[in-house]
Amino acid sequence: MSRFAALALLSAAAVPGAAAWGAMGHETVAYVATNYVGSATESYFQDLLGDTSGDYLAGVAAWADSFRYTDEGAYTASFHYIDANDDPPSSCGVDLDRDCADGACVVLSLQNYTTILIDGTADKANLQMAARMVIHNQLAGDIGQPLHCEALEVGGNDIDVEYNGDDTNLHSVWDSDIAESISGGSSLESAKSWADDLVKEITSGSYKSQAEDWVSGLSVASASEQTSTALTWAEESNAHVCSTVLVDGVSAVEDHDLSGAYTTTAQPVVDLQIAKQGYRLAKWLDAIVAAQ
Repeated sequence: MSRFAALALLSAAAVPGAAAWGAMGHETVAYVATNYVGSATESYFQDLLGDTSGDYLAGVAAWADSFRYTDEGAYTASFHYIDANDDPPSSCGVDLDRDCADGACVVLSLQNYTTILIDGTADKANLQMAARMVIHNQLAGDIGQPLHCEALEVGGNDIDVEYNGDDTNLHSVWDSDIAESISGGSSLESAKSWADDLVKEITSGSYKSQAEDWVSGLSVASASEQTSTALTWAEESNAHVCSTVLVDGVSAVEDHDLSGAYTTTAQPVVDLQIAKQGYRLAKWLDAIVAAQ
């Protein structure tokens, strides 16, 4: 097991769903993944999660965001992000030794819970928790949200902005507002509809030629390969901080309303990240089941 696996094993009590990418964003990633998992993967996770409906991934996709705010789950708060101590917009990059020195970040959380699932010796409650954390943190999908891979101003939480005239912060805009501007809402139906659109693009549209590249190098064969894959994806997300999120620096967004041109520019990035993370989630889960 990885260096904090012992801390990660505990009974996973039922906790109501919550937010990040907004709950709707997490659910969209999960619905995309549902279209691409193999039959053995579907059977394994439906059985483990006790849900034979088509919502078996989406139903737990946002669970970890609620769990982190309980007394029992407070220790998992740092598992949702990696604080890249870089210098956007002039320089972006993730350094695992620098940015995850204590081993408690989204990259090593993904590795840890993946190892628990592959090993398969934990009791059912802890296997369920591992599945929920992989589905959420791996791809459904904190690691795909650029500001979950950035330390500046607490991942943008301390950058005050407006959205449609309402006071908010930059992190929240990327978690929820831009995603909802694409999907048209925050409901489960909005997630399903958005996922359907993205699946069409992956299967036969603008993403078709890219999809296999998204999972190039994906491996769960060892802890080091799991970490390497997750780190690559975190670095990819972090790069968007320089290229899109803060391309013109903090001053260009702070105290500005971001619901206009900024959102129009950001929407293709959010679309891409949600589609990419959904496809990757499917292939990561397939790899876990194949390795058991």
